[in-house]
Amino acid sequence: MSIDIKNLTHVYMPNTPFESTAIKNINWTVKNGEFWGLIGHTGSGKSTLIQHLNGLLKPTSGEILIDGKSLGGKRSSLKAIRQKVGLVFQYPEHQLFEETVEQDVAFGPKNMGLSQDEIIKRVKEAMELVGLSYKEVKSKSPFELSGGQMRRVAIAGVLAMKPQILILDEPTAGLDPRGRDEILEEIVDLKQKQNLTIILVSHSMEDVAKLVDKLAVMYRGEIVSQGTPREIFRDYKGLVEKGLGIPQITELMIKLKEKGKNVSQDILTVNEAKAEIMRLVRGKSLA
Repeated sequence: MSIDIKNLTHVYMPNTPFESTAIKNINWTVKNGEFWGLIGHTGSGKSTLIQHLNGLLKPTSGEILIDGKSLGGKRSSLKAIRQKVGLVFQYPEHQLFEETVEQDVAFGPKNMGLSQDEIIKRVKEAMELVGLSYKEVKSKSPFELSGGQMRRVAIAGVLAMKPQILILDEPTAGLDPRGRDEILEEIVDLKQKQNLTIILVSHSMEDVAKLVDKLAVMYRGEIVSQGTPREIFRDYKGLVEKGLGIPQITELMIKLKEKGKNVSQDILTVNEAKAEIMRLVRGKSLA
């Protein structure tokens, strides 16, 4: 499924002394099957923007098209849209509430009015997709699990509704390094197995550099640049001015370049940096 955002603006508490424009004149197209990262400093409007994509917020002005159909159109069904556009909030485990893992993952499919057989099938599939054993944890309370496992249960609850677009707001926030890596690996696997359209909201430049196909940068309520990670991180001075950073490995290569080393600054990952430095070592260029 695709998303087409046209001139989207949202004003909180309009016509009051507390009026605040959170996002303004957003134009953004996400094509079917793409993997986008959305970055921006705290307060730049990222969360406000993504809450429009399944109808949690209504635009003050502008339009959102999901697969060519207007989200605010008379014929559009918010219930149907929310089944197709899955939104995983930051710290989604805080929304777990059922007695067992199985019941929590089944909550969405039950509200869709599916048969019991179909619900069980979807619960099993969703749990397997996020690396949880149905047999081992289905009867456990979600609150008996580790933080990373609880995060997976929450994501499984969204996946059980079989969305075609998956939006993840800081999915690794608060996790230890192991849990963080596991969640990111599961997201990559989901992309490959389900061919989902994915939007990943993140403050980690390292994560978006190695995971996503394209990046959108938000600043003061607007999308100010779009492109591949390599294209976006070339403007490292502009990103710093907007309160953002660049991947640490990219920063290292830039500093080497500034010290006169003949290295490429167009480096995003450790493996790329290793290959570049080995090239220089073999050529005896890194003095």
